Amino acid sequence: MAMSLVATTLSACSSAPPPDSRPAAALPTPAPTTTPRTEATAVNQLLPYPVALAGDAADVLHGVTVADPYRWLEDEKDPKVVAWTRAENELARAELAKLPERDAIAARMRELLYLDSLSVPKQRGSTTFWTRRHADKEKGIVYVKDGAGERVLLDPNGWTTDGSSSLGTWVPSWDGKKIAYAVKKNNSDEATLHVLDVASGKDSAIDLIEGAKYASPAWTPKSDGFYYEWLPTDPKIPAPQRPGFAEVRFHKLGSEPAKDSVIRERTGDPTKFLSMDLAKDGSVLILSIWNGWTSSELYVQDLRGGAKPGAFKPLARGSEHVYEATAHGGKIWVKTDEGATRGRIFEVDVKKLDRASWKEIVPEHPTASIQSFGLAGGKLLLHYLDKASSRLEMMHLDGKLAYDVKLPGIVSVGEWIEANPDGDDVYFSIESFTLPTEIHHLSVKTAKVDKQSSIKAPIDPSKFLVEQLTYPSKDGTKVTMFLVRGKDQQKTGRERVMFYGYGGFQSSETPFFAPTIYPWLERGGMYVVANLRGGAEYGESWHKDGMLTKKQNVFDDYIAAAETLIKEGWTKPSRIAITGGSNGGLLMGAVMTQRPDLFGAVLCSVPLLDMVRYEKFGSGTTWASEYGHADDPELFPTLLGYSPYHHVKEGVKYPPLLLLSADSDDRVDPMHARKFAAIMQARSKGGPVLLRVERNAGHGGADMRKSEVQKNADRYAFALKHTSE
Repeated sequence: MAMSLVATTLSACSSAPPPDSRPAAALPTPAPTTTPRTEATAVNQLLPYPVALAGDAADVLHGVTVADPYRWLEDEKDPKVVAWTRAENELARAELAKLPERDAIAARMRELLYLDSLSVPKQRGSTTFWTRRHADKEKGIVYVKDGAGERVLLDPNGWTTDGSSSLGTWVPSWDGKKIAYAVKKNNSDEATLHVLDVASGKDSAIDLIEGAKYASPAWTPKSDGFYYEWLPTDPKIPAPQRPGFAEVRFHKLGSEPAKDSVIRERTGDPTKFLSMDLAKDGSVLILSIWNGWTSSELYVQDLRGGAKPGAFKPLARGSEHVYEATAHGGKIWVKTDEGATRGRIFEVDVKKLDRASWKEIVPEHPTASIQSFGLAGGKLLLHYLDKASSRLEMMHLDGKLAYDVKLPGIVSVGEWIEANPDGDDVYFSIESFTLPTEIHHLSVKTAKVDKQSSIKAPIDPSKFLVEQLTYPSKDGTKVTMFLVRGKDQQKTGRERVMFYGYGGFQSSETPFFAPTIYPWLERGGMYVVANLRGGAEYGESWHKDGMLTKKQNVFDDYIAAAETLIKEGWTKPSRIAITGGSNGGLLMGAVMTQRPDLFGAVLCSVPLLDMVRYEKFGSGTTWASEYGHADDPELFPTLLGYSPYHHVKEGVKYPPLLLLSADSDDRVDPMHARKFAAIMQARSKGGPVLLRVERNAGHGGADMRKSEVQKNADRYAFALKHTSE
């Protein structure tokens, strides 16, 4: 079975199943005035911004009056909001088109993004599946190779004339004869599952499943059906409550989806979410109920006597720890942070689930944290992070080390490792800032690693080097960051810096290959990534130190990194451009409102910015375990204390801001970007403030390369322009 990096995929920026949540308590709110008033300032109208009148909407929360002058911009269907958003986007694109070097950057982006690349292959029986992105195509294509030769299986390039239909998850059956795949409109999270016959290339007319927003099909050994997560599409269900309606179902091929068996009924709690894993041999079905990103429960069902809806037995519950599991041959292997912040692994007999019968086989590592694990050729393959870079270890099932898998220096192993519990072949990808993605094959028996393919990018990595620095945060905590720079670059105190950050949801920021950073590097800039608290680079304690009441640590870590770059003689505030998206967009808003003097330009993508009302929109309810509830009197002061929208002050010189939103983002509601753009345009003495809206795009953006070319040309041209002092 494929090894999934649960720690990185279960994030606010992922397409993994959402957490579900408790309904928010009603908050006392005074009736807002219906007639908007003009904002008192519009202090520095650098550009002809569309008119956005400030209203008098406010809430009284725990005795505190919280003003919300741009609440009217929350309603995306209101004709006034539609017109205002369109005008903002037109203004932004017109201004961005004028920027020096913008066209030259776009030309270079085309060279860097239109490349041939291959995914990690999936072997199913005698059939191999993989994705290839051609240099002359907008979207990736799924290929298959079997007895009939190599051919195209799924090509989303031709699904629509405007490219608005996207390919989501795709999972071949174990015999390689069928493939379940998701189709998404505008690359949003909402999806429909299809089943295709590999030999004929034809879709089944009956096996068509709506409500596959978070579906990850798990095929039976006989390939006659699959388990999946299902979410109702009833528009009468309020969006924040939908995750609580998620179910685990079983679909028998050739049967009506409406009659699919409910294997695990809904929780009714939208702060929780369901996921499941089926042993390749079909012996055990594992159900996970996630309480956000901080704890989980495991339930198992021994399927050797046949599946029975609801017949799950508890394996781990009632704890404040995370448990992840995989199974084969009646055995279960459990990874947990219980008593081990960096993770440890237990072996459990499916017939002896009580905690006393668990046998620890991999204890906590003294310095490295387990990111993922899986069964491969009768052994355990572990992916560790050590100082935010990857290492792979092959273990015997008794926990003894078989061997270290050789990796070339400081690299990241990709999100998915393809391995079978009873097969010798393991496929994985590696990459780094200066190493384009490579696909490698590992023989479990011989420990030999061979490179299968690599991206041939038009760059010269030998001109650049990667350093890792350790620096103290505000409270003295040691934090690491990566610096990518030219080999001959000197500390002039004026170096341009592009500084990326995230800091949340257990997301580990490791060395990755992003061809889009090269136009910046080639113009003498530095690229910096910090391993902020909230991530999983240094274990679960690192994550918990950057969430809930400790969220300010994330912002302090980021600010301290920028101050370190200045103190070390690399740069100065006006030469630092900062960038982040989603939870990282929250980071951008927080640090620019807390330290407007520290940065020269801000690139803020698909962000959360109103932390008092975030739960009421999109998938916001599912992130309550990470941020907390505004209706919680203990957490409300923290949320209001850093909520960027509520800390934009009149007359302050904020750095130039480019907000990047997406018209079909059903994860983080675009209302955050709209409200923040309006209040910044009205109150900032700095600027400019631009709101760019991507069409036919979801939270992850559009999946067409031409869209990525244009977006990144705008981003980097904006950053260059406003870090020129």
